[in-house]
Amino acid sequence: MLKYVNTGVVFQEIPDEVTLAINIANCPCRCPGCHSPYLWDDIGIPLDATAIDEFVHRFSSDITCIALMGGDADPMGVDLLAQYIHEEYPLLKVAWYSGRLRVPPQVTKTDFDYIKIGPYIRHLGPLNLPTTNQRMYRKCIDGTFEDITYRFWKNEKLASM
Repeated sequence: MLKYVNTGVVFQEIPDEVTLAINIANCPCRCPGCHSPYLWDDIGIPLDATAIDEFVHRFSSDITCIALMGGDADPMGVDLLAQYIHEEYPLLKVAWYSGRLRVPPQVTKTDFDYIKIGPYIRHLGPLNLPTTNQRMYRKCIDGTFEDITYRFWKNEKLASM
C-alpha cells in the first residue's frame, strides 16, 4: 500500500508545470546523501483514489500536474494511481520520480507524462547538475519519451547577462 507523508505545490520539479508533489514513504532505495531520509520509513497516510480526489478538489484550480515522488516499493500501485488520475482528471498531467535505474517492466510508461529515473549518487549530483546520472523524460505525442534533463541545468551564458 502506498502512503504519503506530505505534499506541496512546486514549480521546479516538472518544467512548465505547476505541480502538486506528493512525497511517498517507504522508499526502498535509501540513497546515501538522500535529501529526504524520513521517506525511508513506512509511515504516513494511505495514498489511494480517495486521497487523490481530495487533493484535486483542494488544488485543481492551482495545478497542472501531479507528481508521485517515490513509490518504488509499489510501482504497480503508482501506475494504477497514474491511470486513475488520467481517467478521472484528463486535464492533469502525471509525473513519477523513481529512484530506480529503469522503469520496472510491470509499469506502463505511457501512463505517465513525465518520468524521472535514477538513484541519487552524491558525487554525480542532483538533477540540476549536468554531471547527474538522473534523467527526466517527457512523453511525446507519439508515445515515445524524450530526455529533457537539460531543462534543469542553468544556462551560464544567460545567467551572466
